[in-house]
Amino acid sequence: MRIKKSYRPNVAAVILSSNYPNKCEFFIAQRSDIKGAWQFPQGGIDEDETPLSALYRELKEEIGTDEIEIIAECPTWIKYDFPSTLSKKLYPFDGQRQKYFLVRLKNDSSINIQTDIPEFDEYQFVGYDELFERVTHFKKQVYKQVIDYFKKEGYL
Repeated sequence: MRIKKSYRPNVAAVILSSNYPNKCEFFIAQRSDIKGAWQFPQGGIDEDETPLSALYRELKEEIGTDEIEIIAECPTWIKYDFPSTLSKKLYPFDGQRQKYFLVRLKNDSSINIQTDIPEFDEYQFVGYDELFERVTHFKKQVYKQVIDYFKKEGYL
């Protein structure tokens, strides 16, 4: 018998600096609770939210600004499993089911990761190659899938 996995509905932002389209720089941030874990901003979608409204809320909560321009939305939801090393007490789901948006910051200086409940303690804008050197291992395949989609569609 196969056990059905549970996936948390989630939204994620592939954020480009305000230099886009002249320069393609990706925003990544280091989690404050897991040193060395770099990722895109993301978060759960509340029951009464659309993915788009969750995107704006999560950006405001995590990077202190929702001043963005939406460039594109990945049409499919992408799932990934949490590593078995993550505690089920902390994460009651097997993984996440994510809706990705490609966005451009209107003003890079509006970022403020010192929010009410800081999720990140450092951030950087990086190029494509450095992005995949830095992000946490279990998200690399998902990030590649999403960025390849945006590239194929001509956004990157």
